[in-house]
Amino acid sequence: MTSRGFITIENQWITLKDGTRLAARIWMPDGAQNDPVPAVFEFLPYRKRDGTSLRDESTYPVFAAAGIAGVRVDIRGSGESDGVIDGEYTELELANACELIAWIAAQPWSNRSVGMMGISWGGFNSLQVAALRPPALKAVISIASTVDRYNDDIHYKNGCHLSAQLSWAATMLGYQSRSPDPALVGERWKEMWLERLEHEPFFMEEWLTHQRRDAFWRHGSISEDFSNVKIPALVIAGWADGYRNTPLMAVEGLGEKARALIGPWVHKYPHFAWPKPRTDFHGEAIAWWNKWLLGEDNGIENLPQVRAYILDAVRPVPRREFDPGFWVAKDGSKPPEMQCFYVEQFGKLTEGMPIPQAPEHIAYLRSPLDTGTGSGEYFTLKPDAEMAIDQRADDAGSLTFDTTPLAADHDYLGRPVLTISLRSEALTGNLCARLVDIHPDGTATRVAFGVINLTHRHGNAEPAPLPPGEKISIRLVLDACGYRFRKGHRIRLSLSTAYWPMILPPPEDRGVEIDIASLGLALPMLGEHQRIDIPEPANPDPLPKYIEHAPAATTRQVVRDLAANRTDYRIHEDTGLYEHPETRLSTRQLREEVWSISPGDPLSMTGNSTWTCDMRRPGWFVRTIATAKIACTKTDWVINALVTAYEDDVQIFEKAFVEKRIPRDLM
Repeated sequence: MTSRGFITIENQWITLKDGTRLAARIWMPDGAQNDPVPAVFEFLPYRKRDGTSLRDESTYPVFAAAGIAGVRVDIRGSGESDGVIDGEYTELELANACELIAWIAAQPWSNRSVGMMGISWGGFNSLQVAALRPPALKAVISIASTVDRYNDDIHYKNGCHLSAQLSWAATMLGYQSRSPDPALVGERWKEMWLERLEHEPFFMEEWLTHQRRDAFWRHGSISEDFSNVKIPALVIAGWADGYRNTPLMAVEGLGEKARALIGPWVHKYPHFAWPKPRTDFHGEAIAWWNKWLLGEDNGIENLPQVRAYILDAVRPVPRREFDPGFWVAKDGSKPPEMQCFYVEQFGKLTEGMPIPQAPEHIAYLRSPLDTGTGSGEYFTLKPDAEMAIDQRADDAGSLTFDTTPLAADHDYLGRPVLTISLRSEALTGNLCARLVDIHPDGTATRVAFGVINLTHRHGNAEPAPLPPGEKISIRLVLDACGYRFRKGHRIRLSLSTAYWPMILPPPEDRGVEIDIASLGLALPMLGEHQRIDIPEPANPDPLPKYIEHAPAATTRQVVRDLAANRTDYRIHEDTGLYEHPETRLSTRQLREEVWSISPGDPLSMTGNSTWTCDMRRPGWFVRTIATAKIACTKTDWVINALVTAYEDDVQIFEKAFVEKRIPRDLM
């Protein structure tokens, strides 16, 4: 393919019908005015000038050289765009996206065909906008996204309150409080900045008022009606990320319109993600766009419905550069055959079905509330302790059931299912189930996990208190996995009533009585498949290089104060100070986060997340500090936040979001 010249338009103002100016960065192929081209649109609040510039500059020039324009737009109130953001995936945001797609299609350089792409936020709204069917939108690529905003995002999971909700609220306070770049917006920069600071929302206040799966979460969840999406969707995720369920769910819901790709990756684009192996995302994306935006007969529509990397006896080392495994292709239209296990009388996990009406075999389980410090982050950005580490420490606070050493390899792809009966004297409670690979030396690799707030046992829309002392049945679908358990390894099922700090504790900690005789575990067998090879990127280091003024640094610590009977989980993330060689803009973000709990007191839980964000250029310096906090009582969640802003080390703004006490809804 001949490489085409292109230009980069650093800032293009697009005026919406309501008068708001949004800022776009455009990569334009040469000659597009005379020979119109398709365009790929990405719509984010993460700041095109600095926040996503590194990854944008790794991809959109490649698209432009292939004759595809890239249009990267900041959501209102972000980067250089006017106004103030009003939430996640709001009706206004999606309406703006549709308007922008129409604007792109109407440009003289456009061939009237638009694709939409993104990772995380941009992956979410790509699918959501597809469901609205703007006429010019012909295809999407959605990476690390969700089709179910309640159960597969950073807020709640089967009714459990994820700590990532506070972390993300603090992150967004940090991002949204940052200044536009004076080099692009001119003298208005400070006026725009102060408007944002004054009016930006603390997202968690809204999120906590919707603790069950109500209309707020149904909005934007395309799983409510997959038939609304009429265009092709390439859906990509990584096993090391929290959004691992989406590709398989998209294939199940969208059928032939969807193609799924799941690798070993964290929350990154697959051409520079970790752990390796990576894929040639650019080559595949260009073929995707050329097919659906240009009508090129290149066969991309014949991709297998599901392509997945089967992890092979992975070890949870401190940094995972490469995960062993192999690629497979499968027909995603057929549900997998399930291999069933039960617990026999001596406590071994054994292939077969539970014995019907077997006598009860009761085991009491009340995990220390700091069980779960090996869980990692919900969504992961680096292949270090953000990923789940060795599970032996967490298994010490859990009820575990192991198979005997396997006589042959066992290969799985899909979502495990746990069924179990239990009783509790409390009205509420959480249960976590983990599927673990026990290596011959005892190393414990988490393969899959699932959590449930037991009051959500009948669904997430109408939770019901537990009937104290009465036996109830639970069906828990774990997150998807693709994994080979090697011959000589053991399969372990670990059950715990805590998985902190990933999920926050319920108001009571009374434990549960589990009927082991009722336990059934169904694992999705890989079944019929083809071994395939997937091309890796030709460029092993595709990200541009910025000027380093201070290096990045990361630490994660679990501190147990034995005298105070308190456990702290501490996170320190410093992006380092880096300067863009062309814009001369230097940025740095510092995250300090601490979660604390007393292992026997669920009401002792606290979380504190602070983001310090610096921007500088010779003669100009601004800083914002955003802090969000959460605590709890038996009846309420207690949250507050504070944002301060500095210009040249002088404080120019402070806003305290007053403490809110939001009633706990069976959570």
